[in-house]
Amino acid sequence: MAVEAVELPCVFGEAVTALGEALDVLGPDLVVCIGQAGGRGRVSLERIAINCDDAPIPDNAGNQPVDCQVVTDGPAAYCSSLPVKAALQAVTMAGFPAEVSQTAGAYVCNHTFYALMHALTSRPGARGGFVHVPFEPGQVPAGSAAPSMPVESMEAIAVVARTSLAQRPDRRLAAGSTH
Repeated sequence: MAVEAVELPCVFGEAVTALGEALDVLGPDLVVCIGQAGGRGRVSLERIAINCDDAPIPDNAGNQPVDCQVVTDGPAAYCSSLPVKAALQAVTMAGFPAEVSQTAGAYVCNHTFYALMHALTSRPGARGGFVHVPFEPGQVPAGSAAPSMPVESMEAIAVVARTSLAQRPDRRLAAGSTH
């Protein structure tokens, strides 16, 4: 199994363009996008991408879209085609803190996740999704109580990928949230 990593810019629009180019060049069967979610203390397996950009802060190019669609007239949302529940179980069993997150927010990560899932509708058999990871301990400001996770724990991403390749359909496990 060949694995390729592609770094996308944290910029609305540009991330989607770079993602589309990577999809065209690589033609992957499985895509696991990864973004950082400061303030979270677990690997978050994202379940739903929404067709909404609503940035509370500017991206790395200063863009701050508010109430804009990711894809004009696209569906309201897409669900991940990764087996998020099976991945949750596998990541947890491997000793890493993990959770299912019901939405990737409305910032660049969700923008990328939605665009990925929209692109995969025209790529039969290809599957994908999004995973958020916490800060690395060195990124947490001194005196802050923000959660973090050592880089070595990011092996959880490999567990997600292996599980996604091996598991179809997903497992039925309770992992929802009440809020």
